[in-house]
Amino acid sequence: MTNIILFDSDVRTHLLPLTFLRPVGELRIGILTIREKWEHWMGSKVSYITQDHLAESYHLDFGEENLVINGSVLPSEKLCRLLRNMEFGDAYLQDDELIAAKLDGEQLQKLIQDEDIDDLHPLSLDGVDFHKINQLPDLYLLNSIALESDFHLLTSGRKSQPLSGTNRAIAPERIFLEADARVEGAFLNAQAGPIYIGHQAEVMEGACIRGNVALCHNSVVKMGAQIYGATTVGPWCKAGGEIEHTIFQGYSNKAHAGYLGHSLIGEWCNIGAGTTISNLRNDYGPVRLWNYATQSFDATGQTFCGLIMGDHSRLGINMMINSGTSVGLAGNLYGAHFPRNFIPSFTLAGPASLQTFPPEKAIPSMDRMMERRNCQLSIPERLTLIRLFEDTAPHRPWEKPSGK
Repeated sequence: MTNIILFDSDVRTHLLPLTFLRPVGELRIGILTIREKWEHWMGSKVSYITQDHLAESYHLDFGEENLVINGSVLPSEKLCRLLRNMEFGDAYLQDDELIAAKLDGEQLQKLIQDEDIDDLHPLSLDGVDFHKINQLPDLYLLNSIALESDFHLLTSGRKSQPLSGTNRAIAPERIFLEADARVEGAFLNAQAGPIYIGHQAEVMEGACIRGNVALCHNSVVKMGAQIYGATTVGPWCKAGGEIEHTIFQGYSNKAHAGYLGHSLIGEWCNIGAGTTISNLRNDYGPVRLWNYATQSFDATGQTFCGLIMGDHSRLGINMMINSGTSVGLAGNLYGAHFPRNFIPSFTLAGPASLQTFPPEKAIPSMDRMMERRNCQLSIPERLTLIRLFEDTAPHRPWEKPSGK
């Protein structure tokens, strides 16, 4: 039996803050996470080679036959066909970056320990079509393609629950409702792309959805919401107001009026009523975005870029967020003002100042939100949060160095 393993490459740092608490393969794009895509395509469970502080939550299964795949790569039919036919020691590279390799147990141990692996046979991927995530905007830029692919993967050969007569539908053949989804009094237009409504998800009356859009399991689109493609509302989310070209990883809420576009929202986030996010500069110039890898604001090359929001972060009511704003892990912002374009992790950001939001205050607030979904932080997750608070201290320059 071949063990399929997703590994984190250096791209992981470019994808912070979304990868503080998860491997790259746990990022959602389209309907599924990258891991779930590989499991569907390859017909086998996937494990991880990831950061030490994530290893207890995202374990590694390996043996004498291991297929290791770059976690930032999205599967395609041709790529999967190639990978199934690999021999031991074969390694596919793209621009000197490892995409996939088939390794025995000894070779895998060397990979884990960052040692040179003998007897690798480098192979070219020229002519093989697949997509890869290299920077944060790639997630929403590729979301339309990923949605189309996942929609076909999940619905091919299956029959949708019929829409009730209270709804108005355009191109209903491209709308799929799982058997226990609830949609009443809504307007759904799938001409531009498919619409997927997951298990126990609900679209309330008056909502307008224009594909391609995915509403994952147990999520809700509120009354009168306007959702444009390409947008993914991950599991257990609430979506309201006007939303386009955005991915919610899951368990997050934007339940009220306000605009959100070309944005990436982590898990356990909340966007307050009336808060609006700009996704376009007033001069129509390219947007710059904080990059954790370079520790600077780097050009994205994109005209449209809104908010990047790390897990367990919150925005208060009636806030105004500039284009290209990055909020780290456990950020807490409030006040009717434009905050800075980079809010470090564990920061309490008000109109007049930035203050540290330490774990002893941040974690109880996380507990309260998670209890509303009958969830709780595990002990390894709590220890990871404390570690990340220490690791991200250099991003909070107002703090005095320890021992000073």
